[in-house]
Amino acid sequence: MKQLRSILLSVVMLPLAGIVAIPFYYILVNTLKTQPEISASPLGLPSGLDFSNYTEVFKALPIWQSFLNTLYVGVVSIALMLLIGSMAAYGMLIGQGRLTKFIGVICLIAFLVPGQTTLIPLYRMLSGMYLVDTLEGLIVLYLAGSIFCYFLIIGYMRTIPMELFESARIDGASAFRIYRSIVLPLIRPILVTVGVFQAMWVWNDFITPNVFINSPDKQTLVLQVYSAVGQFSTDWPAFMTLSVIVLAPLVVFFIVAQRHIVSGLVTGSVKG
Repeated sequence: MKQLRSILLSVVMLPLAGIVAIPFYYILVNTLKTQPEISASPLGLPSGLDFSNYTEVFKALPIWQSFLNTLYVGVVSIALMLLIGSMAAYGMLIGQGRLTKFIGVICLIAFLVPGQTTLIPLYRMLSGMYLVDTLEGLIVLYLAGSIFCYFLIIGYMRTIPMELFESARIDGASAFRIYRSIVLPLIRPILVTVGVFQAMWVWNDFITPNVFINSPDKQTLVLQVYSAVGQFSTDWPAFMTLSVIVLAPLVVFFIVAQRHIVSGLVTGSVKG
């Protein structure tokens, strides 16, 4: 029975996986073609392995600078999001007062507000702090993702026996010592899981850098892809080549970290 179920699952999933893979195939093969070849046969294989599109893209656009900008913003903002989210979750877990509950309600409301609705007030706030058109301003904006980190981390923290905290307090450990020495090592799986989710968000985000970044030397990789889209005509080989360059690091990162995503979410969903 199990073998039959496995066969049926494979019969259903393989065609679905093939359908999902068609856009990736389309983009990848067309990076090895010229514009006339793409127009003549969009889904056909290239006549040869021509990597001139990649060479031209790296020559024409500051890809390395944009990559370093994206990496800097991503690493710093994700590290701060995980720190703020985990500390907030720890504080909410051990807090019992009305103020703690009130702050929890505020966090829930903030989580439900769409980010697009706050772009105008955020722009005015960052303009007043002289952070518009700066990478540091992007990092400040991405710190709003700490709310998402908080909700996932606190669910995972509830699986930790409270007796561990009480024993540490009896031994004289401070709240910060408990957080650093006990909580952080125990919640490492969910930190990796949340870090992967936030990395995909920051890496692929378009609207935030498009609104708050103007200087070409501070653009992220996603903005470089947008620069290949013209008003009246589009250089499709360059556009698809840029898309592959932007997607490749994220795909590799996701493949390496995917087992941590599953383990972190599954462990956090089971009490005890």
